[in-house]
Amino acid sequence: MDRRSFLQSTVAGALAAASVNAQQPSPRRTIGIQIGAVSFADEGVEKALDTLQQSASVNTLFLATFTYGRGIAGRQVPGQPLPDHGKQEYDTGSFYGGSYTAIHPEYYKDTVFREFRAPDLGKYDVLEEVLPAARKRGIKTICWFEDVFRKDLPNIDKLQERELSGNPAATLCFNNPNYRNFLLAIVEDWSRSHPIDGIMWGSERQGAFSNALSASHGRSNPDTVTCFCQFCQAKAKQRGINVERARAGFLELAKFAHAGRAHQRPVDGYYVTLWRLMLRYPELLAWEMLWTDSLRETYAAIYQKVKQVNPSLGVGWHIWHNNSFNPIYRAEQDLAEISKYSDFLKIVMYHNCAGERMARYIDHVHDSIYADVPEQELLDFHYRVMNYEEKSLAQIPETGFSADYVSRETKRARAGLANSATKLWPGLDIDIPTAADHSKSTPEGTKQAVLAAIHGGADGVLLSRKYSEMKLANLRGAGAALKEANWA
Repeated sequence: MDRRSFLQSTVAGALAAASVNAQQPSPRRTIGIQIGAVSFADEGVEKALDTLQQSASVNTLFLATFTYGRGIAGRQVPGQPLPDHGKQEYDTGSFYGGSYTAIHPEYYKDTVFREFRAPDLGKYDVLEEVLPAARKRGIKTICWFEDVFRKDLPNIDKLQERELSGNPAATLCFNNPNYRNFLLAIVEDWSRSHPIDGIMWGSERQGAFSNALSASHGRSNPDTVTCFCQFCQAKAKQRGINVERARAGFLELAKFAHAGRAHQRPVDGYYVTLWRLMLRYPELLAWEMLWTDSLRETYAAIYQKVKQVNPSLGVGWHIWHNNSFNPIYRAEQDLAEISKYSDFLKIVMYHNCAGERMARYIDHVHDSIYADVPEQELLDFHYRVMNYEEKSLAQIPETGFSADYVSRETKRARAGLANSATKLWPGLDIDIPTAADHSKSTPEGTKQAVLAAIHGGADGVLLSRKYSEMKLANLRGAGAALKEANWA
């Protein structure tokens, strides 16, 4: 073949290959949104799906099928501005929580927690109502539930954690067979009873050590840390942990925390004194790791149960926003380890409310472990060790965090997952409530956050916290980013 013929053949081959590639559809990316039953009940299933697809090309619903919390279910949080869709009234008098789909009793024989159907919407069954319409449109449905309960539920006392004092806590214990069996029962119920596409569970909690130090954006009481129930004590003994020394260590840690809040500086300062406690009572960190391992074991048990029922269903977890603030909590979120029993991870990267939340976190830990460090220096330290850079402590509640934060957190999570097949779906903030004078979501800010997640290596995005608090203009901002990135 002469040179001219060779070039013609090469060019023709390249054009043919390009034509084939151009005809092949791009891989489907997950464009998810968290949405509760009340939105479909209020707006109608078809109308709500039209809005989601037209505004943001949503192809996956994360349906809040079980919770007792307002974070993912119910209408707008009372006191916050109502969005421009849905009923223009709060559900203060009617919201209760529970299961928003039917309960099949045969799956709950191994737990005493069996009465949990949500009374809010009567007999409305969100899966029965939404699944057929969603499937016709090619929209996937993932059952989304969280680790949030009420104290007044039948038999809930038999599942609760025990505080340092021995009193029952509002939270439930992962090592309690009644709670573990409930979690396994409800995912089996959904997996067998409905043609769903997956399950996501979230637990926005941490162990006793970080809670004693109030190391999150929520203030905690060092006297009420958990869990010290009979099941956790038995597990600790199996691990060779001295239960009484652990209890003694946490009592001393509580004294340390209270003294910090009263601005009673120890002779050797706060940081040194905390290390002295940890060296004297290594059981403090051993108990923290016991709690963390129990959470991971719960992940693995849920994953295995769902896969036994239907191996094709996706299973994954919501990783709490504290992952961006508290280095101790981040150390516990070993993504390479968690990926062993995760098809996907929703890692919270709520950029807009992050400024307010980080400011609260700094305020809380400035009363304990880092009380000797000026607050702005403490924030700068956290920026460095968490590997992102935002504005000053005085500014961040009013400005929120930037899209650069989302980009950095996405890249970090992608690297942390290494070569695993686990999908990374950053959870992105659209109108998550903040104080009246603090940063609010905007269409452009939302667009840039979505683009940052995409460019950072995300496999999909999860628009959060719930549709019933989102303004449609901001939802369309996400849609604009998805179109710009050729994801929609």
